[in-house]
Amino acid sequence: MNYKVDERYNSVIITLKGNIMGGPDGSKLHDTLHELKGQGKTNVIVDLSRVKFMNSSGLGMLISGMTTMRNAGGDLRLAKVADRIQSLLVITKLITVFKHFDSVEAAAASYE
Repeated sequence: MNYKVDERYNSVIITLKGNIMGGPDGSKLHDTLHELKGQGKTNVIVDLSRVKFMNSSGLGMLISGMTTMRNAGGDLRLAKVADRIQSLLVITKLITVFKHFDSVEAAAASYE
């Protein structure tokens, strides 16, 4: 898994790419989210458009990130969720937990 962090629309956009499997990559993302929280940047959007596969550890990573941001007064929202990942969110009923949007712009607008 690779990811890119970008700041736009008064939000932090994290674009994930590849297979989301947790492990060392999850730890790196966890550290990044805590750094953002420490900087007061708690409106986070995760762009999932380039994710090919996600396992339960990857889901746990997203849940942990959402909890971190919500505890800091912000949120972690999903954008551009690919059909395969959307099916996983539906099966696990996490689709009702995460706020999700068709575009990064729509997700950013939801923070206003």
